[in-house]
Amino acid sequence: MAVAGICGSDLHYYQDGGFGPVRVREPIIPGHEAAGYVSALGPGVSEIAIGDLVAVNPSQPCGTCRFCREGLPIHCMAMRFMGSAMRLPHEQGMFRDWLVVPARQCVSAGTLITPGEAACAEPLAVCLHAVSQAGDLEGKAVLITGAGPIGALVTAAVRHAGAASVIVTDLADAALQRALAMGATETINVRDQPERLAAFEKDKGQFDVVFECSAAEPALRSAIATVRPRGLIVQVGVTGDITLPLNAIVGKELRMIGSQRFDGEFALALELIAARRIDVRPIISHRFSIDEVVQAFEQAGDRTAACKVQLTFLP
Repeated sequence: MAVAGICGSDLHYYQDGGFGPVRVREPIIPGHEAAGYVSALGPGVSEIAIGDLVAVNPSQPCGTCRFCREGLPIHCMAMRFMGSAMRLPHEQGMFRDWLVVPARQCVSAGTLITPGEAACAEPLAVCLHAVSQAGDLEGKAVLITGAGPIGALVTAAVRHAGAASVIVTDLADAALQRALAMGATETINVRDQPERLAAFEKDKGQFDVVFECSAAEPALRSAIATVRPRGLIVQVGVTGDITLPLNAIVGKELRMIGSQRFDGEFALALELIAARRIDVRPIISHRFSIDEVVQAFEQAGDRTAACKVQLTFLP
């Protein structure tokens, strides 16, 4: 293994012992966004070679359940997702020096990018799947609420999909600066200048599509207020129960859709990164050796400075 990124779910395991109903009930190795170099191959493996830099797809649908047969492996009834405490025994993850996985989980990253970039394939795949939920974005006006790693990568994916304007909101200036580097046409600090976002409520809303990446109730309420009638809200961030203004949703005939994980988007994400058609380097804010893992998790919890914090495993 070469590099692995700390995801929000990893951080929840570290800080809170889980999130929502998902709780850590036994020792777990976290980590589900990682890349490494192939050191050995099993018999008959030909699609990758020893020495290749590969990103590891953590998603392992069973392939035989009802939803897999229907072409919906994201909703596999027996999904195994590396580094997840959802099932018992837990699925062990990728924060380790050596990893043995089926070859089908390894996607070659080529020779032009770093392991840190390749390790961003998993979160970018999440974002590409979210963007696919919105249909054609060519020429559209888009709002993205939340400029953490996922919000920043959604920004890049939305621009790649042809959106004309992409406005990103957050509470932290450092996060908004990264959003600009990832392609945002405008950013708004809603803590300091909430009136700038409120201006987009004019004439029943100005945005065609909103990607809600913060999982904050005020952000979702702002999304409902600023999206145009019959507009679309794609909910990417996750949280517990919240209250919503149903009258506004009904009155504006809004469409709301959830988005989770990915399927074929993993290979596409790595292809885009490998060609730097989507440049993920601006979101990588910190790197720590695996020996500094506690320091790394503490840094990842500081949103004023951190975006994507990565662990390195090679000497």
